[in-house]
Amino acid sequence: MKEEEFQELLKKLDGKKISRIFLSKLSENINIDHLRHLRAGKPEAVLAEFKTKEEVVEIAKNAIEENRPILFTRLNEEQMVELDKLSLNINRKARTARYLKLHENTGKVAIFSAGSSDACVAEEAKETAEFLGLQVLKFYDVGVAGIHRLIEPLEILSEEDVDSIIVVAGMEGALPSVIAGVVDLPVIAVPTSVGYGTNLGGITTLFSMLQSCSSGVTVVNIDNGFGAAVFAYLISRRIRKKP
Repeated sequence: MKEEEFQELLKKLDGKKISRIFLSKLSENINIDHLRHLRAGKPEAVLAEFKTKEEVVEIAKNAIEENRPILFTRLNEEQMVELDKLSLNINRKARTARYLKLHENTGKVAIFSAGSSDACVAEEAKETAEFLGLQVLKFYDVGVAGIHRLIEPLEILSEEDVDSIIVVAGMEGALPSVIAGVVDLPVIAVPTSVGYGTNLGGITTLFSMLQSCSSGVTVVNIDNGFGAAVFAYLISRRIRKKP
């Protein structure tokens, strides 16, 4: 169901309560929640990781037919090849694909990543943020092992009207605390599964970020660039709702 059709249906109901959520059923296993962005302020993204190539293609073709923005995350190479044939915007490092944008000019976010190994998660955040209409400033490979690398990005940031900062880091996860200690912006910390043995697949980094000494830091799940970008978008959206 398209947004216009939904709005028309609401008018016809003449104020009566709707007792069910409208879903578009593509197959026995797939129900697309087209109107989530109207109901909850954020879109449904298609997690492709556990879907077949055929299911992903079916969802994409449906979106293209309806000229409806859509975002795919955690794609494998075979899925990306098929979506590339449909002319979706593919980011192989992020493992994402998107068709159109859900919004335009919703705000601005800065994304920092500690090391080049964290870039895939940072890119997932970037693609999601841009899909949601955010302008993105990228500062990659600026971790605390070479802390002098933060000087120029922080100078640039002081001249930009940024609503929030996403900080992606693995290892001991110190970068969000460092940045939050010198800026007056919300910091969204993203732990990654990058690190040696006692990193424990990102659990050590997650715990470290949750124990941040700097205030103003919120933490999303391990490798969750998508969730960080949605949170940043909701901050920007709220700012722009003010009279």
